[in-house]
Amino acid sequence: MNKLILPLLLVLSSVVCIGQAKKEHYQQFSLSLPFRGNDTYGQVDNNGNRSDYWFLPDGISIKYGIGVFQKKWAALGMHAGINWIGSDKVVTVPVFLNGRLSPKVSDDARIYIHAGYGKSIAVGRGSLMGTYKKIALGLESEEGISIFIEVEDHGFSIIPNHKIWSFSVGLAVITF
Repeated sequence: MNKLILPLLLVLSSVVCIGQAKKEHYQQFSLSLPFRGNDTYGQVDNNGNRSDYWFLPDGISIKYGIGVFQKKWAALGMHAGINWIGSDKVVTVPVFLNGRLSPKVSDDARIYIHAGYGKSIAVGRGSLMGTYKKIALGLESEEGISIFIEVEDHGFSIIPNHKIWSFSVGLAVITF
């Protein structure tokens, strides 16, 4: 009996020690502005004003996600958000799995690429939903603040042959 107690205590103590290991989780919040091309670039309107901007803001996008990471280099998480795309008059709610690779480029900066795949639901449009895909490229400081560009495809059309997609520029905060 005494021969079984010592190995049993060793196994139980090792299970307790492993269970108390630090978990590697992250949280990310991002805010971005979708842009659209300016169809009237270079033209002069009736008031004599010239349109000098190549791109115009076209809504707002807010996303939040949580997940796990390995040494800040690779991460996998679940994200969700809400997008308003003004020119298409649509509000979408994407829910997606997000994968991220972020190698260090200097002592205090990382470049990252992350891709998302999931579902996008159009709010107030009945059962309209599609396969959501996105890809983003960004530059992140050691404090977790980043600037990024991203392209999103919501996987559905409101008008035939006119896919709902966006090109955005934004800021994100990630905490490890």
